[in-house]
Amino acid sequence: MKGVTISMFDVLSEPQTVVAAKAVLVSRPLPGGQATPMHIPDGFLSTPVALLLWLVAIVAVAYALRRVNRDLDERKVPLMGVMAATIFAGQMLNFSVTGGTSGHLLGAALAVIVLGPWAAILVLTCVVGTQALLFQDGGLLALGANIVNMALVGVAVAYAAYWAFRRLTAGKTWSVVVGGFVAGWLSIVIAALLAALQLAASGTSPANVAVPAMGGIHMLIGVGEGLITAGALALLLAARRDLLVAGQVQAANNKGLWVGGMLVAILLAVLSPYASAHPDGLEWVAEQRGFIDTARSAPFSIIPDYVFPGISNERVATIVAGIVGLVIVFVVMLLVTASRRRRESAPTL
Repeated sequence: MKGVTISMFDVLSEPQTVVAAKAVLVSRPLPGGQATPMHIPDGFLSTPVALLLWLVAIVAVAYALRRVNRDLDERKVPLMGVMAATIFAGQMLNFSVTGGTSGHLLGAALAVIVLGPWAAILVLTCVVGTQALLFQDGGLLALGANIVNMALVGVAVAYAAYWAFRRLTAGKTWSVVVGGFVAGWLSIVIAALLAALQLAASGTSPANVAVPAMGGIHMLIGVGEGLITAGALALLLAARRDLLVAGQVQAANNKGLWVGGMLVAILLAVLSPYASAHPDGLEWVAEQRGFIDTARSAPFSIIPDYVFPGISNERVATIVAGIVGLVIVFVVMLLVTASRRRRESAPTL
């Protein structure tokens, strides 16, 4: 994602001016000089590793779809589209971290706490898939890896961490927010470490280089993820407590949440041209460790780098691209849930 600049730490040893200069050379520029968010591109992973991760992703997403169709709480079905739109837009807002690098929202913890693991997997898969296919953010061969890291591992880690924390605190209401922070932080760190191991298995960067580099910077990025997750959960506790705390009275309808969620997503898209100009954690590590040049561009271009073609004002083009993206993921999730409703309402013979 790309974010409104929020400096959090200054602990890396290399002078910021040197790192920032490198970032300008490496990053693909966007309006206002911001860098393109960078999921794993093609070229970073070997073909066998990428294909294996594609297989894992297909099997896991298919199973998640089956479980959503069978088990998802009916009141949470409409929220999948709003959650997908909000996460998509949120990932367009990088926040500065330290030493000329930035981080972006993953959203796995927020999604899994509100929707449960299977729906969260589908939401993150929809977001990551749309980013790769429509915006050329992340490679096509590497898409399986990006789904595994963010939609599968990110969700699984966040789910386990959140509910373990809730049990340890005897389900106290405050543990929703604090547990969300812990889940958000861990989801970022573990997903980054897994990506580092994938780089090592592909021969792109040795494990003793990739693991500490990816782990170190993403421990800082995870703080931003945790704070965003905790803040969003605090707002939900105030507005729709029934979605987070068992035994609470169910709200009459979700129309207010639909409208509010979509307005937040649109606002994030409008702010996206003002995101941090620095490269994100993976791109920064790739430059620092010397494998940035192995990245391969997508074989096609639809809305590359989140700039809508044909609009001369690049800030406006970025906003339009963001709104197009959030509408697409919203509609895709509505179609998934609509197919579920059709099956439920079909007469049995």
